[in-house]
Amino acid sequence: MYFHGARFSNYEAWLSDPTHIGPSAQVVWPIVGQEILNGDVGGGFRGIQITSGFFQLWRASGITSELQLYCTAIGALVFAALMLFAGWFHYHKAAPKLAWFQDVESMLNHHLAGLLGLGSLSWAGHQVHVSLPINQFLDAGVDPKEIPLPHEFILNRDLLAQLYPSFAEGSTPFFTLNWSKYAEFLSFRGGLDPVTGGLWLTDIAHHHLAIAILFLVAGHMYRTNWGIGHGLKDILEAHKGPFTGQGHKGLYEILTTSWHAQLSLNLAMLGSSTIVVAHHMYSMPPYPYLAIDYGTQLSLFTHHMWIGGFLIVGAAAHAAIFMVRDYDPTTRYNDLLDRVLRHRDAIISHLNWVCIFLGFHSFGLYIHNDTMSALGRPRDMFSDTAIQLQPIFAQWVQNTHALAPGATAPGATTSTSLTWGGGDLVAVGGKVALLPIPLGTAQIFFGTSHHIHAFTIHVTVLILLKGVLFARSSRLIPDKANLGFRFPCDGPGRGGTCQVSAWDHVFLGLFWMYNAISVVIFHFSWKMQSDVWGSISDQGVVTHITGGNFAQSSITINGWLRDFLWAQASQVIQSYGSSLSAYGLFFLGAHFVWAFSLMFLFSGRGYWQELIESIVWAHNKLKVAPATQPRALSIVQGRAVGVTHYLLGGIATTWAFFLARIIAVG
Repeated sequence: MYFHGARFSNYEAWLSDPTHIGPSAQVVWPIVGQEILNGDVGGGFRGIQITSGFFQLWRASGITSELQLYCTAIGALVFAALMLFAGWFHYHKAAPKLAWFQDVESMLNHHLAGLLGLGSLSWAGHQVHVSLPINQFLDAGVDPKEIPLPHEFILNRDLLAQLYPSFAEGSTPFFTLNWSKYAEFLSFRGGLDPVTGGLWLTDIAHHHLAIAILFLVAGHMYRTNWGIGHGLKDILEAHKGPFTGQGHKGLYEILTTSWHAQLSLNLAMLGSSTIVVAHHMYSMPPYPYLAIDYGTQLSLFTHHMWIGGFLIVGAAAHAAIFMVRDYDPTTRYNDLLDRVLRHRDAIISHLNWVCIFLGFHSFGLYIHNDTMSALGRPRDMFSDTAIQLQPIFAQWVQNTHALAPGATAPGATTSTSLTWGGGDLVAVGGKVALLPIPLGTAQIFFGTSHHIHAFTIHVTVLILLKGVLFARSSRLIPDKANLGFRFPCDGPGRGGTCQVSAWDHVFLGLFWMYNAISVVIFHFSWKMQSDVWGSISDQGVVTHITGGNFAQSSITINGWLRDFLWAQASQVIQSYGSSLSAYGLFFLGAHFVWAFSLMFLFSGRGYWQELIESIVWAHNKLKVAPATQPRALSIVQGRAVGVTHYLLGGIATTWAFFLARIIAVG
């Protein structure tokens, strides 16, 4: 990516005027008319507009020229070669033994202190010595070519002292505990920088320094060669309450001997944190000018939500594989996992009624509103202007955070995010970066973590958890563990039950994950266009992209179909002959891929067999048939091919729809 940016992009032009020039990856060559894809991104440059956020990231890092991008790319290439050699060396010459990977205390110490601690510390150092001074010059409007080179700031303390006077005192304030001297470049402001619309870079540097200290301390907590420190086994085995029997006894052995159990846990944590990242990227935009690049904002949110969803389904899949292949019920008695398995029926039946309740009530509210709307009775609808259903708990959470600077965080001048409310909007170059996001009745229907989201997420959890808890046995198939992780059907002996293996639960869970994430990204896209993103006039009047129609239209199914899906698809449908035409073709093609999946899903294996057999027949008829003959897909293969095309087709359709829309209007 760095090389591509150096060789083909308009990075230097964008850097000189980020509010009026769009980021572009490259100019498309004029081959068979493809040059139509080169849109006008401003500054006399025509190319493909990108929405990955790389330009904003590079500016925050202090990269001011394409030469520096080249140098970084070459450096990365050298390190990649070094790592390839290291991989070969540690596999063929000095391969570590299994015990090496089971030494969790050493691993924790190295990862916490080395990777996270020293990594954060070195990044904080880079930010203080390189990013901050360069960004201060850029914010002041200095030509990037006039700014001193990064190594000059690193080697010359006097240069930094001109920008941050406390640098002249060196490390004296640190050792005399007079740390407030450093507040000018290690700040605690909160809120957004009004020049760039991103978090204050001085806040970010402070954050990385502080978190480095925490991780460096954490890296000294675990017992290795000496008798001091914690042992992870002791921590786990001491962890038991009055109702949990043996507690976590045996968990240490499970996690050090079963890769699937360990992978499952890591995927669940990484997936959850990826979804948290998605929500922080727009509410606390970390990079300069990221907040006013609406295409990038939407892309980053969507990308992280999908990744998080897939990782969480992966966690369930590997938990089920662990249960089938690595779990030994003879040695696990009365520990936490055993107790969970013993009351799995209660867990699943509770989840069942929760899903039924959420489904009927959330969908029921929509049906009610659509019916009242059709009958011309708007006063009988649930809305902000008729029967109100205010999300009082969510509003309470918002207000608590909005009031934090005066109470729980007296050092901060502003709350962690403008979205909590209580602040003025931040606009950069006539575009809204962020403003307080109000929650009303529409959010009860569609609010993040409100009822529709709660419904789809709980159904996903129900399917995946059922797959894990019943992976080894069920009332219908007590010997399921012997059949393995995936098997197509249970055979004629017990009625030929199909779709009951742990694999099939992952298969079905994937569809509900797709439902859940789709609803979230649709909600986000429309809510932001309606109530946040837009332009601001010289008189301070804000004009939102869709003029605040979310509150009135999102409370009926018809409103979603008419004012979101249909109205906002106008750009992608009419993209032919414009620089967005590729998105129109992707939109069509991805619909086809999605529809193709139904061929496999409706019949279990699909009409694949008939299609292939007819081709075989034609070859035989013409006497050009090879000796090898195609075979039908197995039932499991058919489902796998089906779900893959379903997800890829659906995701690519949404991608084309979102980007054509937001690049055209944003």
